[in-house]
Amino acid sequence: MDLSHELAVALAAARTASEYVLAEYDAFAPIADAPADISTHVDRQAQELILGRIREAFPNDGIRAEESTPGASGTPHYAERVWIVDPIDGTRGFARKNGEFSVMIGFAIAGRVVLGVVAEPVVGRTTYATAGSGCWVVAGESEPVQCRVSRCGDLASATMVQSHTKIGSKPKPVVEAIRPAKVFETYSAGIKLAMVARGEVELYVNDYRNFHDWDACAGHILVEEAGGKMTLFDGGSVTYTGPVERRGLLATNGLLHEECVRRLMTI
Repeated sequence: MDLSHELAVALAAARTASEYVLAEYDAFAPIADAPADISTHVDRQAQELILGRIREAFPNDGIRAEESTPGASGTPHYAERVWIVDPIDGTRGFARKNGEFSVMIGFAIAGRVVLGVVAEPVVGRTTYATAGSGCWVVAGESEPVQCRVSRCGDLASATMVQSHTKIGSKPKPVVEAIRPAKVFETYSAGIKLAMVARGEVELYVNDYRNFHDWDACAGHILVEEAGGKMTLFDGGSVTYTGPVERRGLLATNGLLHEECVRRLMTI
């Protein structure tokens, strides 16, 4: 499957959106108590920039995006070919100005993700993948470098990434079940999944009872093309055919996956 044109469009769209988001970020007054569901004018305009590129190149494709903007209307949300977009994943990281947010662009055919781009504007890094072509990372103007997941096969030595928790709060049930050596916290599912793909951590557990397609799609293929695995808590497949009930998301280096599923099923 030749996805070179789709990838070029996705990378260009992510670059355009990242440049806009970064300029707005520099001028943005931080919101220290930004809630989890915060949305800003920057989310909406970044989405319009992305969707404009996609609709120009692929006018017959479906679009499923987080924000309700004009560019997201008038196209099917559930199509054979569908773009799944989160213009700023981790908006709390944007609003709090800690740099922990990403631009996520995914593309699925018949419910299977085949392309993903996760751009991190503040650090100037983009991690991307297409089906069968591996996962790659490019920082600044450097040449792309292929990513591979960690080869750690022992949970007692593994690092898990999760969303920020309140200072002083007790460990989440998922952490107590998995018992990793370390827990790293950051906003943005895109960043977390890219970290797994780049081998910087061994696993990511999202314990939300129901997550949206745009929370996972772009990062999903990064992990798989880097040699890892992503499923629901029970080991079931994550597909992108429409709204479905889900219970948690697990992404690992593959070597730890079965044991993580076994432990998660106990909670």
